[in-house]
Amino acid sequence: MAHFSRRLPHVLPPAELGYLVAPSYAAALGVDEEEARERLEQILAHPGAVEDLYRGLSEALREAQGPRTGEDALMDKLSARLARRRGRVRAAEATPALSAVLVRLNLEVGLAPEPMRAPLATERGRALLEEGLTALGRHIVKELLRG
Repeated sequence: MAHFSRRLPHVLPPAELGYLVAPSYAAALGVDEEEARERLEQILAHPGAVEDLYRGLSEALREAQGPRTGEDALMDKLSARLARRRGRVRAAEATPALSAVLVRLNLEVGLAPEPMRAPLATERGRALLEEGLTALGRHIVKELLRG
């Protein structure tokens, strides 16, 4: 699936994604945010992990786009709010779907045991992963766009 906007990787480069995902990662895995950011920096050096997060964000942005809101207008709003909200993003609610996302991310750098890959490869596991990516994307979009 294509990105919501060709500007998405420029507005939210991998380093910014790390900051936005870190609170959820830290809360769900019981690590402090600094360690979460360090891990995410390693994880987001892998293009597959970044593309997964962009896929979830793209779906969330499509859902957030109103009938009279253009793609560029929504990206402009997201970009403007990023500077103000970046450090104040709260953790997403821990769910099985979010856990699937975190397992997928941790598999990229060997922080999750390799046998954890098999459940994510099943039909149910892929569906749970997609649900988690979209939920995480919704959470990030909501946090950035709220007043």
